[in-house]
Amino acid sequence: MKKFSTITLVLAVSFPLLHLTSVSAQEQKAPLSAKCAFLPDAPDKHVVVKGDTLWGISGRFLQNPWCWPEVWGMNKDEIKNPHWIYPDQIVYFDRVNGRLRLGNAVGNGSDGSANGLQRLKPQIRTEGLGSNAIPAIPSNVIEPFLSQPLIVEEGDLLTAPRIVETQEGRVYLGKGDKAYVRGDLKGGTSFQVFRPSTPLRDPDTKKVIAYESVYLGTIKLERTAKTADGADTFIVVNSKEEMTVGDRLKPIPPSPILNYVPHISERPVKARVMSIYGGVAAGGQNNIVSVNRGSDDGLDLGSVLELGRYGRLIKDKTDGKKLVRLPDETYGRLFIFRTFKKVSYGLVMQVTDTVSVGDVANSPDKVEE
Repeated sequence: MKKFSTITLVLAVSFPLLHLTSVSAQEQKAPLSAKCAFLPDAPDKHVVVKGDTLWGISGRFLQNPWCWPEVWGMNKDEIKNPHWIYPDQIVYFDRVNGRLRLGNAVGNGSDGSANGLQRLKPQIRTEGLGSNAIPAIPSNVIEPFLSQPLIVEEGDLLTAPRIVETQEGRVYLGKGDKAYVRGDLKGGTSFQVFRPSTPLRDPDTKKVIAYESVYLGTIKLERTAKTADGADTFIVVNSKEEMTVGDRLKPIPPSPILNYVPHISERPVKARVMSIYGGVAAGGQNNIVSVNRGSDDGLDLGSVLELGRYGRLIKDKTDGKKLVRLPDETYGRLFIFRTFKKVSYGLVMQVTDTVSVGDVANSPDKVEE
């Protein structure tokens, strides 16, 4: 887990979630959008337990879990920061102001707190900084996809350093073996090794825009080349699969942040499903899919898209068999947890139908009251 300063943590804990008993005048005047309505049977409170997720808690109160930032009154900067909520804290439904609050129960109010509730205050955590905070979505499902370079875009593939020879001419390399590499390391010393595998074609343009690659392991620079035509020497640190000549290198990414806040991207996004991980034809709940839009298109970590498929074109048998386009059908949601320039990975959430390659994945419409 990436380390954050004490100040960052205090801000993340305090400001989005601090006020339980007081509400600003600005917040009182800001109505929620129509799509961010609370469920008719929403509970008055929820005690956070280990295993909860932001998505799951939001779904207990809201019709659309991507409304999480709106009901907390979070701004754009707060959305981008980790949203720390811990087990044993209590999420309250402020029905008067239509907002969620975070507080702690403190008995029957004999300590002077109103209604037996304690407003959260900034706290310094000296152990396990953020380690017990609940994630936005089930972390065990997406962890293998957070640090391995499974998506490699075409531009990166062309410029990636490559293994040109193996120790003693071996066919395959394992842990502790030497690999000889050519290419621009850009000052890096630790790299992941991957092998381009499945080309990903944009369903709209039919062009290959990226490759779903096989992660092989990691290697570390031992000695740089002495001449312009020389090769750098690397040592295999760990090997998930055997490496060989032609395999490519990519810098090891920083430790990922799991506490994404579900939200709608700032710019409307219209995407298509390019692949379902594992090479299967159809997917469902908790499957990983890739879409043909990325950070260049406005997607960021925590963006939520609505999954659907284009309405079928049918013949109207009641009017001379003229062609009629049926409405597009929405059947689920996609939570974006890793973005590249032109491609993103998403976790399939709350589906009522199967996911297929070519299905649409669009930003939810912002319908105002």
